[in-house]
Amino acid sequence: MLNLSNSNYSEAELIEQGWEKITAGGFTAQAGPFWRIKQDGKTTLGILLEEKHCNNHIGTSHGGLIMTFADVGLGAAVADAMGEERFRCVTTSLQTQFVSVARVGEFIYCQSELIRQTSQVLFVRGLIKTGDKIIASAEGVWSVLAKRK
Repeated sequence: MLNLSNSNYSEAELIEQGWEKITAGGFTAQAGPFWRIKQDGKTTLGILLEEKHCNNHIGTSHGGLIMTFADVGLGAAVADAMGEERFRCVTTSLQTQFVSVARVGEFIYCQSELIRQTSQVLFVRGLIKTGDKIIASAEGVWSVLAKRK
């Protein structure tokens, strides 16, 4: 069973719990590395906060990183819903509310859920947390692009 009540985990502890490090390209690779675990058909994403993810003058999570993580984390619910068609989905709207901060060395994670899906749009919401502390909440809309000919 997934245990996220602690805010500090080593990579070895994450692997022991069943998390896998995501190999990503492009901007996502620059923002990560991200971690993923799937349980009961839902994907949860996480990230171990490093210095590069934080405001250098106070050592707390940077808002830009939290917004990027919200985009990727909520996108996991879109990927779960769309399967192989997930690459046709793009973020068209993302609202993020900052509630608290995380610090270097803490593990933050995003648990997201699909609220509604039509043939052209998906509505998603989620919470970003470290341990039991909420860092941010987010809501987003993803559009499904037409298939390329």
